[in-house]
Amino acid sequence: MKECLYYTKLEDDTVRCELCPHHCLMKPGNRGLCRSRVNHEGHLYSEAYSHPCALAIDPIEKKPLYHFHPGEECLSLACTGCNLRCKGCQNHDISQIKPGDTDFYQLSPEELISTARKHRQNIIAYTYTEPLTWYEYTLDCAQLAHKNGMMNVLVSAGYINEEPLRQIAPFLDAANIDLKYFNDETYRRMSGASLEPILKTLKILREHHVWLEITHLMIPGTETAEEFRSMCCWLSQNGFSNTPLHLSRFFPRYQLQQGYAPTPIATLRKAKDIAREEGIRHVYLGNVPPSAE
Repeated sequence: MKECLYYTKLEDDTVRCELCPHHCLMKPGNRGLCRSRVNHEGHLYSEAYSHPCALAIDPIEKKPLYHFHPGEECLSLACTGCNLRCKGCQNHDISQIKPGDTDFYQLSPEELISTARKHRQNIIAYTYTEPLTWYEYTLDCAQLAHKNGMMNVLVSAGYINEEPLRQIAPFLDAANIDLKYFNDETYRRMSGASLEPILKTLKILREHHVWLEITHLMIPGTETAEEFRSMCCWLSQNGFSNTPLHLSRFFPRYQLQQGYAPTPIATLRKAKDIAREEGIRHVYLGNVPPSAE
């Protein structure tokens, strides 16, 4: 375990996590909503530190990043944990569990860099679950990667407070942020998060000159065409018209296996047209056969 960076000590050994907008209150022995941060005798610790549960070499396009070093590969890693509760999560078997509930590697930041060198990888991607919940590990790895001339990619839902985001942003070279909905009530109901912090994350990362691409998973019945158009309009009006937008096809997963069907290709194509009408210059369809593009 490693002591967490962002938390406040309260009375009776209770702590309040300050990493994300949930501001979880934890008595001794309790965990935050992300499951990976635990109160141990009045101190907050990350149990996920140096314990990745997944390691793989991926094409950078899988993140998805289409305009950042296209054709190259990256070393991808994940620890367990997420501060969202997405009902259709595709990686729920590792995102919705706590450290120790699955097999994991023992891999310090220094060992991660050595692993990347061994496999001739110059890009490290923090991905699959929510890297910002294993923040201390992500930060230490990202700092060390930069010292060794490597690049860092963050794949995230972007649900984090401003101060920790600004601390890690200088060590990020690229990020793909999930912008799941453009309706706060839907965000809360389907993911257990809220919209405004994600919009703020996008602005802060752009301010720090992090290369950005955005993913929007289109789940049938969870948004109207007007809400989607409003999202694209907001992106255009706030300086993200050149930011690639990935419209990802939904397939029933996790808690959305009953009563849901895959997103119709026609719905994705219509959304692509709407995005272009609103000024988004680079729009891609994801989880579809090549012919659908």
